[in-house]
Amino acid sequence: MFETHPRDQYHLREHRARSVVLTPEELVEVRAAQRTFEGAYVRTALSQFSFALIVLKIFTAEFYSIGALFAVYGFGVLFASLFRRQQGNKQFFSEVGEAGDQRKFRTSGNVVVALTVLSVAAYACLLGLTLRLRQ
Repeated sequence: MFETHPRDQYHLREHRARSVVLTPEELVEVRAAQRTFEGAYVRTALSQFSFALIVLKIFTAEFYSIGALFAVYGFGVLFASLFRRQQGNKQFFSEVGEAGDQRKFRTSGNVVVALTVLSVAAYACLLGLTLRLRQ
């Protein structure tokens, strides 16, 4: 009936995730991961938005669908960044469940799979839109 809050399930050095105080070394590690992964996703999304804007402003109306595709792809990458951040927040903590304290290391494979599916779908749409331009 009552479920525990997700921040209460994850512990680091016997502290709940919402009340843990990180050491300077741990803070450096967390910030480096955020800078590397989240920054890369946000920069990619911004570059997709910029390219979409260039396509929409410079080219004729027949290219608008391609510009819209890049804008949608940029939003997809931005949502993948949010998903990666949510998954990455669990990376440094151990999970306390029914069987006690369990240390689990989770890679970001699920984010990579989601971004791969998004990219393949976007490239397939781009190929279809490009082939349709010849007609």
